[in-house]
Amino acid sequence: MGLTPAIFLDRDGVINANRADYVKSWAEFEFLPGALAAIRTLSALEWPIIVVTNQSAVGRGIITRADVEDIHQRMVAAIRRAGGRITEVRYCPHRPEDHCRCRKPRPGMLLDAAQQWGLDLRRSVLVGDAMSDILAAHAVGATPILVLTGRGSEQLFRLRENRIDHFQALPDLTAAAAHIVETILHTQPGLS
Repeated sequence: MGLTPAIFLDRDGVINANRADYVKSWAEFEFLPGALAAIRTLSALEWPIIVVTNQSAVGRGIITRADVEDIHQRMVAAIRRAGGRITEVRYCPHRPEDHCRCRKPRPGMLLDAAQQWGLDLRRSVLVGDAMSDILAAHAVGATPILVLTGRGSEQLFRLRENRIDHFQALPDLTAAAAHIVETILHTQPGLS
């Protein structure tokens, strides 16, 4: 049996609404319209679905690891209640100036997940709302999708300004899920 592809999802701006002052508690977490249904659609593929999110608020001392993990446990439970599933949530707690290997655009979270779950990153997809997501996908050869929710519209301008291409821009996670199911799935040999 060969390696399996995965679907990587950024969190803030893809699954839930961005906040300028960070999502610091479950009370501040708000699913974006259609996100739960989109994850349910993706869950039917039976690929691992892994959330990969930069959470520098931890490194900045704004929230604790326990706060982030509580948010993630509640998010995964809400997704499960809505008929979807998340295989794992990975987060980078570091600040940009820490120059860690896991903070996107560096691919550390993707590489670690691939090792743990036996993933084929070149057949995987990463859905995000930022240039850092697109660059992380490029770093491992995954298919990048930029959603225009969250910071996506502003980031699309930055990507074009920096002449970064080879990504699909779609309105939201609902459109991304439909694209993954209808297009990418049917173009990868050996998958049904």
